[in-house]
Amino acid sequence: MVGLVTGGASGLGRATVERLVQMGASAIILDLPSSDGQALASSLGDRCSFAPADVTSEADVRSAVSLAREKFGKLDIAVNCAGIAVAAKTYNVKKDLPHSLEDFQRVINVNIAGTFNVIRLAVGEMRKNEPDADGHRGCIINTASVAAFDGQVGQAAYSASKGGIVGMTLPIARDLAPIGIRVVTIAPGLFSTPLLTSLPEKVRSFLARQVPFPSRLGDPAEYAHLVTCLVENPMINGEVIRLDGAIRMQP
Repeated sequence: MVGLVTGGASGLGRATVERLVQMGASAIILDLPSSDGQALASSLGDRCSFAPADVTSEADVRSAVSLAREKFGKLDIAVNCAGIAVAAKTYNVKKDLPHSLEDFQRVINVNIAGTFNVIRLAVGEMRKNEPDADGHRGCIINTASVAAFDGQVGQAAYSASKGGIVGMTLPIARDLAPIGIRVVTIAPGLFSTPLLTSLPEKVRSFLARQVPFPSRLGDPAEYAHLVTCLVENPMINGEVIRLDGAIRMQP
């Protein structure tokens, strides 16, 4: 089994890479050149390689997909964890300032177009795989967010981008069904990723208490666990799964 993980040098992506290697699979870490991808790949051994890339670049992603074949002979899984966020109200009354259009477009471009870019190019490699008895050739797992459904104040760009990932899950699953490639999206809640761990302890404790049960931040390893469960279960397709401890975000 060979997986390509975007945003694989940190947070949810890193946990996914580590679990894949731990379970005997091989992994390509696709992340920015400035990330810790090379150091992580080196620490995980011969079954892991780093592909420095920007998910919005066709050339970069093609190179990463080619690396999977050159290094490990095929590509079975693509996990899209790369993403960015901005926090800004649609209109800031105090500053008499509208939301930056450039910031909004950047979030949409990375989170939606970047995810789609990886999907469309990974499929070209996955379709070469020998199908199993069901005709199954590969699995694509995307990362949305509970913000797609429970967007908070200041999350217009982020929620729109994650809602876009939710919205394209089923049509892409239908598009790829004839060639035996499944598409599933995970919508995480509050997880202990670098974004949240950089917050003050008081803030992190407050956020953790908002989660009904278990009343804590999610562990990236729990996201990675769900990824491998989805890969192993061939009937899960075209679905969006919340991984959130039953939280429903307040405004």
